[in-house]
Amino acid sequence: MVLGRDGRAGGHVVQHAAIAGLCGAGCDVVDLGVEMTPTVGVMVDELEAEGGMILTASHNPQQWNGLKCLVREAGAHGAAACAPDAAMATEIVERFRSGASGWQAWDGVGSYTRQRDAGQIHVARVVERFGEDVLGAIAAMKPAVVLDSVNGAGADAGRMLLERMGCRVIHLGADESGIFPHTPEPTRENLAGAGGLCEAVRQHGAIVGFAQDPDADRLAVIDERGEYIGEEYTLVLAAGEVIDMGVHGRERRARHVAVNLSTSRMIEDVAGEFGVEVVRTPVGEAHVVRAMKDADMVVGGEGNGGLIWSGVTYVRDSLSAMALVLGAIVRSNRQVSELIGRVPTYAIEKRKVEIASREEAGPAGEKVAAWARNGGGGSGSGGGARVDTQDGVRVDWDQCAQRPAAGPRGSTSGQATPSRSCASSPRPAASRGPAACWTRWRGSLQGDGRILASYDHPPEDTPPEDPSHRRQRAD
Repeated sequence: MVLGRDGRAGGHVVQHAAIAGLCGAGCDVVDLGVEMTPTVGVMVDELEAEGGMILTASHNPQQWNGLKCLVREAGAHGAAACAPDAAMATEIVERFRSGASGWQAWDGVGSYTRQRDAGQIHVARVVERFGEDVLGAIAAMKPAVVLDSVNGAGADAGRMLLERMGCRVIHLGADESGIFPHTPEPTRENLAGAGGLCEAVRQHGAIVGFAQDPDADRLAVIDERGEYIGEEYTLVLAAGEVIDMGVHGRERRARHVAVNLSTSRMIEDVAGEFGVEVVRTPVGEAHVVRAMKDADMVVGGEGNGGLIWSGVTYVRDSLSAMALVLGAIVRSNRQVSELIGRVPTYAIEKRKVEIASREEAGPAGEKVAAWARNGGGGSGSGGGARVDTQDGVRVDWDQCAQRPAAGPRGSTSGQATPSRSCASSPRPAASRGPAACWTRWRGSLQGDGRILASYDHPPEDTPPEDPSHRRQRAD
């Protein structure tokens, strides 16, 4: 078993407990120390380990910590470390809840070794995907790049990658204190404050700014003007570059791209230019990876800044995303804002609802689906609506005759509970145009539920704020 942690203060306590537990259960532990989640995935493959464990609470606040598991699949995919599928994840949780013990006798305990070059191995695996012409062009530019690692696991490898690619690095959040200098989720409100990443990009005349979360599986991008462009664009820029590399023989040619149901429609716009089909999966990294493996896809990811490049690892990876964005800048000879300007812009609205139970949420989602199938929100017969119910309800319209938020929002309001929604549509936009809506419900460990709804709508037609709705994020 390969073990790593995200570097947050106090994590060494959980680290030592995990080492003791794994060894006591008969596992031979390779301890990487503070390393990124994707780096653990790389090393599970590199060492042909049975699995990996990362001690991380991802972007959650300082006081939280947790255990994230990776497995190495056998068979057709070989040593391809990834998150466990739903069945295995459920089994792990149930085993924990039951208190089942796998303790071994004194002569069956596992061994313990340390390895401290994992970051270098990961960086080398990313860099080798690029040709010397691209690396040479970046080195010739010697561009200034600002990186905010939030004093997390990505600090060492993130800087190493950028310097290896020829960049001059201005590094924020790079000490070993494990104390987050700001709220760690890489969102606009956490990066645009005084002395933050956005300001640093402007101050140093950098061509781009990158923000990692504590375990460095997600990445947010800041353009050369110091403007936060949103995590949704991380996947669009990086996946678009992988697709382009395939067209020009620099990578396996992409035929499909896997993303989850909550990811913005922008990925369809970019992939469609190359004739690449987008495959939607239920929410969760494991579902995206399963779709990628089943169809031997070269790239996939999630709209939260999580890029998965199968040639590096089947785990969301901020290093791959940074390298691909740099590659796109050099190959196109365009600034980040210009690259973004070539992609249809969407306004995105996200809201969350707490509800009493899953049973109360189900009927609301069913109403959304029925509303869309009966022509709600669309123009023409059926409104051109495509309804996907594999994980909640997602509706896509070819033409939207009214703001798509109206129907789903009306359907959920009868539950007398707040809701979470996400809205986006091309900008500028008239009242008609392509649109999408996604509503999802699920139960938490305590049996509580949530409705998650995403709507694609013209920015000038943003649904009015309702006092009963708590706004979580609007990009």
